[in-house]
Amino acid sequence: MAQFFTVHPKDPQPRLIRQAAQILRDGGVIAYPTDSSYALGCQLGDAEAANRIRHIRGLGDGHFLTLVCRDLADAGRYVRLANWQFRVIRQGIPGAYTFLLPATREVPRRLQNPKRNTVGIRVPDHPVVRALLAELQEPILSTTLILPDTTEPQHDPAVIRQRLEGAVDLVIDAGPCAGLPTTVVDLVTEPGAIVRTGGGDPEVIGLA
Repeated sequence: MAQFFTVHPKDPQPRLIRQAAQILRDGGVIAYPTDSSYALGCQLGDAEAANRIRHIRGLGDGHFLTLVCRDLADAGRYVRLANWQFRVIRQGIPGAYTFLLPATREVPRRLQNPKRNTVGIRVPDHPVVRALLAELQEPILSTTLILPDTTEPQHDPAVIRQRLEGAVDLVIDAGPCAGLPTTVVDLVTEPGAIVRTGGGDPEVIGLA
């Protein structure tokens, strides 16, 4: 049975954040809020928990999970950034964007696109996930919470609790989210390209 934490959306309780981080360290899968929608997350190096996320979502091995990072310095450990890529990302973080970039050796091979050696990174603008990342001191391996029988991201924690009671270890309720996917930006080749338009405005990062 999943635990259910009700946290303040702007000033999350440190005790609950510490407990959530420990659940991740212990191999748990959590549902947590972001600035776009709720997401599923686990510890970066936990292959078993990552497989649980794929099972919940109904995803195959060809779907690559995203590294949710605290800030650009944190992301810089896991992706290689040329100056032009840095300038684009700096304009969009924190925010509802996922950036596809060349991965460094810090990223396990199983998490990289095997043809492109890329990984997606994200720096969300939400106090709860930012507090959780600060406590965890490493990225959360993550994907948007879209259930197999739906096409839209989940944004209501009460519905998530009802649907995923036996599938996740924790639901963090910080109230409803926007319910939008992120804007996905491919930054492998200059000047970059919008792969999917979502919550992040392409004009903000100069790719409208």
